[in-house]
Amino acid sequence: QVQLVESGGGLVQPGGSLRLSCAASGKIFSGNTMGWYRQAPGKQRELVASISYFSTTYYAEFVKGRFTVSRDVAKNTVYLQMNSLNPEDTAVYYCYLKDVTDYWGQGTQVTVSS
Repeated sequence: QVQLVESGGGLVQPGGSLRLSCAASGKIFSGNTMGWYRQAPGKQRELVASISYFSTTYYAEFVKGRFTVSRDVAKNTVYLQMNSLNPEDTAVYYCYLKDVTDYWGQGTQVTVSS
């Protein structure tokens, strides 16, 4: 069983920054991909960013230049540094890990508001 535990969400003003963390534990196969999705109220869940085991990254167009995904393979931890946040970034952010199957975290709320 794989568990993902997220941290780092909260309330931030427009233009501010937050850093999300997600630690995975359990039986994890190497070669996995980790990343982040988000879901805003009334909208579908959308991919934000991902990073492969060998650090190949992907970013959704709407976060390019503002968000940075990174990982510590030894710690099975993925991070999302979010800068220049705007109210449209308000959502629940979900960490995921994909190896032979998909695993999800419980979600962490990010609210961008003045």
